[in-house]
Amino acid sequence: MTPPGDRHYTVELPASAERVPQIRRIIAAHLRHWNLEPQIPPLCEGVAELLTNVHRHIGPDARCVVELRWSGRHLTASVADEGPRLPRLERAAGGGLARIAALSDSWGTCGTPEGKVIWFTRRVGAARPDPVTPRVSPRSVPDGVEPAPAAEQPAPAAGPPADPGAGPAVAAGPSPSEASLV
Repeated sequence: MTPPGDRHYTVELPASAERVPQIRRIIAAHLRHWNLEPQIPPLCEGVAELLTNVHRHIGPDARCVVELRWSGRHLTASVADEGPRLPRLERAAGGGLARIAALSDSWGTCGTPEGKVIWFTRRVGAARPDPVTPRVSPRSVPDGVEPAPAAEQPAPAAGPPADPGAGPAVAAGPSPSEASLV
């Protein structure tokens, strides 16, 4: 039974050098779709390492199956191929399974009737939820700083009009410094 939150992707391809960049883009697209962007670099690097090893040790035309599985807590990538020999961990080389071990929380190999599977897993916190509304960064005013007043209209001059017959005097409103900010 597949858990309700389980996400899964599988692709079969030849282990040619030309396919490695393509599979990296496909994996990155799936991880973005699953909201797991921080996992793109390590997962792409690990799968590329495994595909390169299939290419190097079995041959460029060897068929392999790349699988991704996101359970909500663990992200697992595996590469299955038809090679009969299980790989060995050789730390001195800096690549191969030593690189997979460095990129993952756990990894392993197992023989199958058709060949073998090499897998690695990364523990992941909850995926970033899809934003409901665009994020707007709040504007804040540092403590002790008065916000800038709105665009000011020049206030009429205080005092009686120059011509006494021109009509009633207009009372001036409070000065900007006396105005209360709303």
